[in-house]
Amino acid sequence: MLNIEFPLLKKKKPFKKKFIFLSAVIFYGILVSDYSKASILNNNYKEVIDHVWQIVYRDFLDSNGKFERSAWIKIRKDFLVKQYSDSNEAYDAIRNMLSNLNDPYTRFLDPKEFNQMRIDTSGELTGVGIQIVKDKESDDLIIISPIEGTPAYEAGIKARDKILSIDNVSTKGMNIEDAVKLIRGERGTKVKLEILRNGNTFYKSLSRERIEIKTVISKINKTKDGLLIGYVRIKQFNANASKEMKDSLKDLEIKNVSGYVLDLRSNPGGLLESSIDISRQFIDKGIIVSTLSKDGLKETKRGNGKALTKKPLVVLVNEGSASASEIVSGAIRDNNRGKLVGKKTFGKGLVQSMRTLVDGSGLTVTVAKYLTPNGTDINKFGITPDIEVKMNTNPILQKEIGTRKDKQYRAGEKELIKIIKSSKLVSQFEPNSANIFSIFEKKENKFVYSLN
Repeated sequence: MLNIEFPLLKKKKPFKKKFIFLSAVIFYGILVSDYSKASILNNNYKEVIDHVWQIVYRDFLDSNGKFERSAWIKIRKDFLVKQYSDSNEAYDAIRNMLSNLNDPYTRFLDPKEFNQMRIDTSGELTGVGIQIVKDKESDDLIIISPIEGTPAYEAGIKARDKILSIDNVSTKGMNIEDAVKLIRGERGTKVKLEILRNGNTFYKSLSRERIEIKTVISKINKTKDGLLIGYVRIKQFNANASKEMKDSLKDLEIKNVSGYVLDLRSNPGGLLESSIDISRQFIDKGIIVSTLSKDGLKETKRGNGKALTKKPLVVLVNEGSASASEIVSGAIRDNNRGKLVGKKTFGKGLVQSMRTLVDGSGLTVTVAKYLTPNGTDINKFGITPDIEVKMNTNPILQKEIGTRKDKQYRAGEKELIKIIKSSKLVSQFEPNSANIFSIFEKKENKFVYSLN
């Protein structure tokens, strides 16, 4: 499953926006360019095939440099000359057609899968709680990250685990859609995954569940020196994340925390608009993210001057921090807003747009790449943290995440304390004063704290 974003690209009139996602940008519309030709095709199923072909021809951004328009034109003729007896044949043809793009993020979803994706980004998840991508070079199905609180997370599934089989069916040559169909099923039933990790193979039996995910978890941690640290963990950038984050920050500001640890570990992404909104809650001014379309069109999103806090900030990241998580991390790092602690992030810097097709199915198509504020393309490379720290050798309990038993959190808290103390940021809370929100700036390599 992909994580998903917002309309960064200028929309051409043939498209009508309905709503949006991130694994990068996702919005919905119907392509009408040459649609009159498609509507008179002698096989109705060809309309969907041609619709997909048109979208790719016009909007696809090739990150591998291997896409040839002339070859794509020939592919159209090859697929439209055939007859299709039912939707399944047409859908298989579309997936076969898209396999020529060598892009794991451009993929077709039948109407059921498309509807499930909308549910997933709305704050409910059905299944075992993993997001997967297909590595075109190795042909492996790779887990981007398990989502915290789901059966996969509780079973110890990790980012970059490879799925070798599903219920004893080999995944060799299997596309993402077929894998998702096998993994999902009725609530309460189980699915057995064969996992490859660091050269070792093992099996995990996971229960299928429908889980309403609380996206943001926050609490106050008190240091040995008595400082109050606001700990905020974002599990996924779904439709509820921005509001939940805003509520958490307002509450923590009133309680007069001295700084924040933002935990984006194993967060596979979600709605890009959500990642933009959350970045703006920490960043007053400056670039949040930029995107480049295949035509060289650059769209930039900036802070809007409405940050909820400017107190010191440390961000925890790891190999499972992907897509929208990397947008937030990159924005904070490049704006010198905070320090990154943990391990290098996943490395997904491509933007997908989700399109509704003529029969209610959907297509996620790569339409742009995103750049961090400094103009860095992190796709396949990830973001290296300022302070690299491995996770605990022995797994810790879920309740111990974000505590001093958590090695990466401990390192993040230590760095945050150093920043707070060097800038003398400890202040007294005055409940009858309007000076609740603090301003945190960096001037001449020194942190300066003042009150509104």
